[in-house]
Amino acid sequence: MARKKRKSFPEFEAKIRNLSHEGKGIAEIDGKTVFIHGALPDETIRCQITYKSSKFNEAKILEIIEPSKDRVTPPCAHFGVCGGCSMQHMSVAHQLEHKQKVLIEQLKHFGKVTPEEILPAISGKDLGYRGKARLGVRYVQKKEKVLVGFREKHSKYLADIKSCKVLHKSVGNIIEDLSNLLITFAHYKEIPQIEVACSDDETVLIFRHLKPLQQDEIDALCKFATLNKLSIYLQPNPPEKIHKIFPKDNIESLSYNLKEFNLEMLFHPTMFTQVNSEINPLMISQALTLLNPTKDDEILDLFCGLGNFTLPLAKYAKNVVGIEGSKEMVKAATSNALHNNIENTEFYAANLFEPDRSHKWMQKKYNKILLDPPRSGAKEILPYLSEFNTKTIVYVSCNPATLARDANELVNNHGYKLKKTGIINMFPHTSHIEAMALFERA
Repeated sequence: MARKKRKSFPEFEAKIRNLSHEGKGIAEIDGKTVFIHGALPDETIRCQITYKSSKFNEAKILEIIEPSKDRVTPPCAHFGVCGGCSMQHMSVAHQLEHKQKVLIEQLKHFGKVTPEEILPAISGKDLGYRGKARLGVRYVQKKEKVLVGFREKHSKYLADIKSCKVLHKSVGNIIEDLSNLLITFAHYKEIPQIEVACSDDETVLIFRHLKPLQQDEIDALCKFATLNKLSIYLQPNPPEKIHKIFPKDNIESLSYNLKEFNLEMLFHPTMFTQVNSEINPLMISQALTLLNPTKDDEILDLFCGLGNFTLPLAKYAKNVVGIEGSKEMVKAATSNALHNNIENTEFYAANLFEPDRSHKWMQKKYNKILLDPPRSGAKEILPYLSEFNTKTIVYVSCNPATLARDANELVNNHGYKLKKTGIINMFPHTSHIEAMALFERA
C-alpha cells in the first residue's frame, strides 16, 4: 500500500512587523496573522506555513532576505534545536527592550494599570548564569546513546546536545561526558533525571535512579566527580532519602553569600533558590531601595523561602515576619537567621493560598510588605492586605500575567497606586520575564 503523501504548505515572502510575547515574529499574510519562529521585527523573510488554524497560522523561516539590526549569531551551536533558549538570535539589548515592553503591555491590557515610572532593567551576564536546573536523561535507541539536557523545541523529546552555554560552566561543559558515563551503567535506561544545584563554590548533581546502582557505578560517579570537582547525591526510587555519596564529608548543605548585607545563606541542594546568582543580590538591593526599611518598620515577607529577602530587610527594619508554605523552608529560614545572628525575625509556615485569620501573624499590623509568589501569583492573600494597614508593597513577580492581574486588584479594589515597575532579566535568552513593582496606598 502506497504511503500517504504529507500535505505541503505554501511558501511566502513576509515583512515582520512585531514580536509576540513569546518572542515569535508577527507578520500578516493574505489578511491573516502568522507567527514565525526566529523572526525579528523589520526583517524581510521567506517562510513556509507549518500550522494552520481558523484564527492564525504558524511558519518557519526558509531564508532571511533582509536581517534586523538586532539579529546576532547565537552563541550556542544547539540553538534552534534545544528548547532551553528561544532568543539567542536576538541581541541582549533588544531582549531587554522586548521584555520591558511585554511587562508594560500586560499591566495595561490585563491589569488596567499604568506605572508612574519604569525602572531600568536589572541585568548581568547572559551566559553561564544558570545554577539551578533539572536535566532530562533518556536513552535513544536510534542514536545508541544516552541524551542529557533539555527538551527539543516544541517537542517532548530530549535534544541531542554536547554542551549548554547558559548552564553554569561546571555543568554546561560536561554534558557530553555525562552522556558517555551513563551509557556504561547496567540500568542506563532507569536514570530519568539529573538535578543541578550550584553554590558560590560547589556544584551538586543529584541523580534520580529507578533501580539500585552497582558499586562499580557508584565508584565511577565518584571518580567523575573528582575529575570535574563535583558533589554527587543519589535519589533512589521508590522514594528514599536523598543522600550524598561524594565527597564523604557528611555535609549536606550549600551556601551563597550576600556580601552587601554581610549574610551567608545556607540551603539544601533540593531547596528553591534563585537560578541566577549574579542577579539575586541586585534584585534584593532594588527591593530594599524601593521598600526603604527603617528602624520603625514592621515588615511582612510573604512567600519568604529560606529568608532571601527577609534577612537583608531585618538588617534595617524593627522586625520582619516571614511566611512560607513549606515547613522545611521555614526551618531553613529560622536556621539562617540564627546562623547570621539576626534576632528581629519570625518565621511561620502557612498556606497563603488558603489564608487563615486565626494565625498569630495575621493578627498584627505591618506598614510594609514584600511579596515574592510563585507563577500563580498572590491572588488569594491580596484581600487580606488592607487589614494589615500597609502603606507600601513591593511585589517580586516571575509571571507578568499574574502580576498584571494582582496589580488590577491592588490598584482598582484596594486603593494602591503602581508607582514603579521594571524587569529582572533572571533568564537571559529565554522569553521568561521576572519583574518588580512598587505599590503605595493612594
